[in-house]
Amino acid sequence: MTTSFFNGERIVLLFFISRILYSLPISLLSHGVSLSLIALAAFLLEIAVDSSISPFPLRTRPGASSGILLGAITLPSLILSKLIQSSRGFGFSLQQLQPQEIEYLTLQYWAISASVFSVLLFLALNLRRTHWGLRFSFCLIFIQAVLCVVALLTTSQIGLHPVLKLSWVFFHGLASVKLIQHFMRTFPSCASIGEAFLVTAGIVLYFGDMLLLTIKKLCGLLVSSELDTADEIKRSEINIIIQGLVLGLLLYPIALKYILQIWEWLMNTIYSEQKRYYEIGRSLIFIVSLGLALIVFVPLWMQFVQEFDMHPFFWVLSFVFSEPSKRLSLCIYWMCIISVSVLRFYTISKNSKIERILLRKYYHLIAVLMFSPALIFQPKFLDLAFGAALAVFLILEIIRVWRIWPFGQPINQFMNAFTDHRDSDLLIVSHFSLLLGCALPIWLSSGYNDRPLAPFAGILSLGIGDTMASMVGYKYGVLRWSKTGKKTVEGTAAGITSVLAACSLLLPLLASAGYIFTQHWFSLLLAVTASGLLEAYTAQLDNAFIPLFFYSLLCL
Repeated sequence: MTTSFFNGERIVLLFFISRILYSLPISLLSHGVSLSLIALAAFLLEIAVDSSISPFPLRTRPGASSGILLGAITLPSLILSKLIQSSRGFGFSLQQLQPQEIEYLTLQYWAISASVFSVLLFLALNLRRTHWGLRFSFCLIFIQAVLCVVALLTTSQIGLHPVLKLSWVFFHGLASVKLIQHFMRTFPSCASIGEAFLVTAGIVLYFGDMLLLTIKKLCGLLVSSELDTADEIKRSEINIIIQGLVLGLLLYPIALKYILQIWEWLMNTIYSEQKRYYEIGRSLIFIVSLGLALIVFVPLWMQFVQEFDMHPFFWVLSFVFSEPSKRLSLCIYWMCIISVSVLRFYTISKNSKIERILLRKYYHLIAVLMFSPALIFQPKFLDLAFGAALAVFLILEIIRVWRIWPFGQPINQFMNAFTDHRDSDLLIVSHFSLLLGCALPIWLSSGYNDRPLAPFAGILSLGIGDTMASMVGYKYGVLRWSKTGKKTVEGTAAGITSVLAACSLLLPLLASAGYIFTQHWFSLLLAVTASGLLEAYTAQLDNAFIPLFFYSLLCL
């Protein structure tokens, strides 16, 4: 019984939570209690789901465990790690860190906590089989909800009225439940529960941040005293551009769906004799509507939230050409690497018997070659480049999913050459997870950060650790971590060793660039080892979880 309760993944996550709780200052004690309740409720619910004989109402990715515990604790642990880091720096670096930033981060923590326990409650209510763990889960979720309410009523996050704070947190919980329902039904068998957990909670939190800024502008002087601290939190133009662009593209398919429905109705009623032009008209509608969204509506939203001196598109051009020799050289460097690697690997994937897992890891190495120099010498430009790349990926995926003529089918054929069992024809996520796995630690480190290795969490864990673990494990691995899994002890050891070696090379380079290294080697060893073991044991999409897991440990 104990063995079924504590598998390898859960033991690693238990260490992860213990490490965070050990680092908590007294001022964040309630946050630690909240995280403990979330972890225990998710742990019991995961046991109930994985041991249930009856099928779960939502269709999940075949071959993967539910991943509820990992999905539930990842984002709350990440924000709590940032809070611990901020509280550590608040005492000696007031010029870098403002009190309202900690207050707003605290509000985000309780918002993501509300999202998590709302989804846990939704999952528990949908479990058809009665299990002893469910009763305990309901009790823990109820206690967590009470703790969240008490914390919001007794603290002063960004000066909001208690009713507004409770409404804001309730919005996150309700939106997360609705979104995970929509995601699992629209893309069945495309993700595990934990993966859907991470995606939906992250989108709601990201959208909520932009929505708060929008509400602040809409309300104007009427409620400015209630939300003035949110306005004082400095957000760069790059952050607003990325946020507006990504959220605009995520909302765009909703509008596209209704536009195409109207177009199809017109074709069937008025222009029934011209159905041969249906695909051409559909493509033109897509191009026009996407152009209006990206050139008119999304930039207007950005300019409404943040005052730009010019159109955001021209602001981007001005930013790029402010240092043309460095930034244009980086663009040329990136384009050369992308062109050569894509053409070369696509040819190999069609004509070679090399395992796809190894082909995919080559892209991880390419990520190291592309992003490491830019992160050291041009971090702000890399932030913008990540946003542009994510926007391009979203547009291509929309074209692929909606089969927009004439590029929909070719893009689908090209992308399928690099898919594995974690992708499906409905949704291909591997390239998104790799890009976001490298980008999120960098975006999260854009403010105060006394851990210079933290921005490299994605590049180190995915580009080096995961790649070396897969290659060494595939060629030389003998001892497997489990009877059913493919991960080997040799591969994990190679991944951990390679990351430590990369850190030993990276630290002197960062020191020469002016960074002060304050992290002990022992804590770094713990972070690298725990991340390597999670990669070995988890059946979830490791590109999504490992960088955030590693980043959280590096912040402590």
